[in-house]
Amino acid sequence: MSDSNDKARTERRSDYKHFLTIPTRWMDNDVYGHVNNVVFYSYFDTVVNQYLVAAGGLGIEDGPVIGLVVETMCRYFRPVAFPDVVEAGLRVTHLGRTSVRYEIGIFRQGDDEPAAAGHFVHVYVDRATRRPVPPPETMRAALARIAT
Repeated sequence: MSDSNDKARTERRSDYKHFLTIPTRWMDNDVYGHVNNVVFYSYFDTVVNQYLVAAGGLGIEDGPVIGLVVETMCRYFRPVAFPDVVEAGLRVTHLGRTSVRYEIGIFRQGDDEPAAAGHFVHVYVDRATRRPVPPPETMRAALARIAT
């Protein structure tokens, strides 16, 4: 019997459609000598928002639609430590009317298997009212390009 943990362990770099290279920083390491678990969520946020700004036209400061994170999860498989460079892989596994599920793999540069893998879900809302709305067409098209 297989579970989602087994699935993440069998994933490879080729399972992701967009990548962002992120250098680790000295301050990312914790007292145990590896990148702290909370930093991985920062990598998740960075790869998603970089893609949305670059490919989807997200207006971080003044766009009428914003994405609110309503769910996150991460599984850790092997350590990453400064001065490693990571490559964050991104794909969309659900593109609903107002929500999107992103899956992210964090790879040490050159590795084919992820050091960590997880997901987060955005619900798109009107910036002023915070009521759910569909993402703009430019953004939806960008999300569709990395959908599996």
